[in-house]
Amino acid sequence: MKIEEFRKLPILGILRGIELDLIDPLIQAVIASGLKTIEITMNTKSAPELIKKAVKTAGGSMSVGAGTVLNIQDLKLALDSGAAFIVSPVVVNEVMEYCVKNKIPVFPGALTPQEIFKAWQMGATMVKVFPAKFFGPEYFKEIKGPFNDIELLACAGVTAENLRTYFSSGASAVSFGAGVFKREWLLSRDFASISRVIKGFLQEYKMLKRG
Repeated sequence: MKIEEFRKLPILGILRGIELDLIDPLIQAVIASGLKTIEITMNTKSAPELIKKAVKTAGGSMSVGAGTVLNIQDLKLALDSGAAFIVSPVVVNEVMEYCVKNKIPVFPGALTPQEIFKAWQMGATMVKVFPAKFFGPEYFKEIKGPFNDIELLACAGVTAENLRTYFSSGASAVSFGAGVFKREWLLSRDFASISRVIKGFLQEYKMLKRG
């Protein structure tokens, strides 16, 4: 992952619990929507194979990473599968240290000011504020007061409707998961609906950047 490219379109899609036979058409639909960054969580069955297939299907047109990386074993499995960046729900010291040492973009999860500061001190590319939905955009505004240099990624509860508020409150990036990759849409292979909702996110962001 080139972090400079992510900053141009700082929106991350999260895939969890995806079946192998869905990954190719799903990735194609996501690419068609214009999204450039996606993670596949390591607590998904056959996650390494899913990452490999996603990377192959994307063919360089999308950055594919691994999420829910909680130990060094999963980290190395993810990297061996082609993951371009690493995401965790918490700070895992050995994962952080390995990623920073090897210049792998890493997005550890944190919530309290102490956790956020620690994650940033350890070398986080951005700190994933999780779960953001219980505190909302106002929390980001408060955190950015003393920590104006820390880059924050909002995770959980971000919608196309509140995306602008998160960014205007200090988020450097946002993410979405099951709210877009809905189980019923996946089961019915309704990739058009998934692509449509993602386009809504991207349109809102582009309108925000245009002012």
